[in-house]
Amino acid sequence: MYGALDISTSGMIAARTRLEVSAANIANADAIMNDRGEFDPYRRRFALLAAGDGAGGLGVRVAEIGVDDAPFRKVYDPDHPFAATRTDPAADLVEGYVNYPNVNPTVEMVNALEATRAYEANVASAQATKSMFDAALQLIA
Repeated sequence: MYGALDISTSGMIAARTRLEVSAANIANADAIMNDRGEFDPYRRRFALLAAGDGAGGLGVRVAEIGVDDAPFRKVYDPDHPFAATRTDPAADLVEGYVNYPNVNPTVEMVNALEATRAYEANVASAQATKSMFDAALQLIA
């Protein structure tokens, strides 16, 4: 039965990580500068989940936090200080356009909602397991 709690716990940890990644994406949806103040649009992150490390691969774990290499969102603003001055498909530049992060806030809100629901489902599973423990102990006592 402890395995059931371990599985629920691993699911809660994975859901929390997914929620944190979505929150970071939403927070950086318009970030075009890096920590050093250089033009470097934020790239969307995502949590890649895999089977757990436990016995028999039960549960789930975060295998990695990946970086989405989808094209940047382009906004036409030729007067912007970071607008491209030339068109270069290899560098993902179009003259007069500014590259913004490849984050879609609507998609991230849906991802956050999915992660929240997954967390809630794992909490309910852990509570059901606890109730079974209590019932088993009362039968023994």
